[in-house]
Amino acid sequence: MPVPESHIAVEPRWSRDAVAELLALPFPELLYRAQTVHRAHFDPTRVQISTLLSIKTGGCPEDCGYCPQAAGYDTGTKAGKLMEVEKVLAEARAAKEKGAQRFCMGAAWRSPKDRDLDTVCDMISGVKALGMETCVTLGMLSFPQTARLKAAGLDYYNHNLDTSPEYYGKVITTRVYQDRLDTLSHVRDAGINVCCGGIVGMGEDEGDRAGLIAALASLPKPPESVPINALVAVEGTPLAKSAPIDAIDFVRVVAAARITMPESYVRLSAGREAMSDEAQALCFLAGANSIFHGEKLLTTRNATVPHDEALFAKLGMRAES
Repeated sequence: MPVPESHIAVEPRWSRDAVAELLALPFPELLYRAQTVHRAHFDPTRVQISTLLSIKTGGCPEDCGYCPQAAGYDTGTKAGKLMEVEKVLAEARAAKEKGAQRFCMGAAWRSPKDRDLDTVCDMISGVKALGMETCVTLGMLSFPQTARLKAAGLDYYNHNLDTSPEYYGKVITTRVYQDRLDTLSHVRDAGINVCCGGIVGMGEDEGDRAGLIAALASLPKPPESVPINALVAVEGTPLAKSAPIDAIDFVRVVAAARITMPESYVRLSAGREAMSDEAQALCFLAGANSIFHGEKLLTTRNATVPHDEALFAKLGMRAES
């Protein structure tokens, strides 16, 4: 069952209704407000670059309706073992050469076993030694586990809320909203930066999109990094037949994230490969200032590095150094 909105924060800074009002603004007004907030906190011509690698693919026992890595769905994704440390570090070196500042590692687990965490900690230490920021997403964590990751040098932990509290149970049944909030709390308590966002285009309505943004903005401290994903509908998953989200509606969500979380990096994540250059340009105008570099995001396609470089040149934008 979804957790009531009152469990998100003791005193929400942004209510669902307040965010809904933002999303309903005339598009030029919404973009103006978002761009004004963005310029007050960031250089609008700079974009933070991250690369995401699947270090353990498939076989996940969860039933997230969007995910091709769930063991219960026939998506053609084969379960694999945890990668070797040196192979991960080779991927990190290649990502750095292509301009990535942050290297993100994802494992398809409900929660990691301690023996697997030993290997992940070695990966984190190795990536840090390359001079890159580190991020992992491993599922649910206990506080002792987050403390171990912090000691290994972890900079960011990704754990998305996915959607609004009210819509959550229609997408996932193997864990509840509070499970996600608990992991985020452990991450914060360990002194690790939070990377937390959601997915749009899963059949939710505008109210649920407002609920997602309100939930993120009303965490005890807003996430330092907020990935906004457009659903990539994968054959074999329950959401395979979902209609793509309208590009303008997607830009509205990005703008609302920027306005409600002024100091956060707002990242264009999954679904960017299918976006036009014009749609991405509007997202940057709406306050997006981070992307995933590389041709693959875990198991789905992403925009190519040459295409990103050409788009940045066209827009007069540059990667953060």
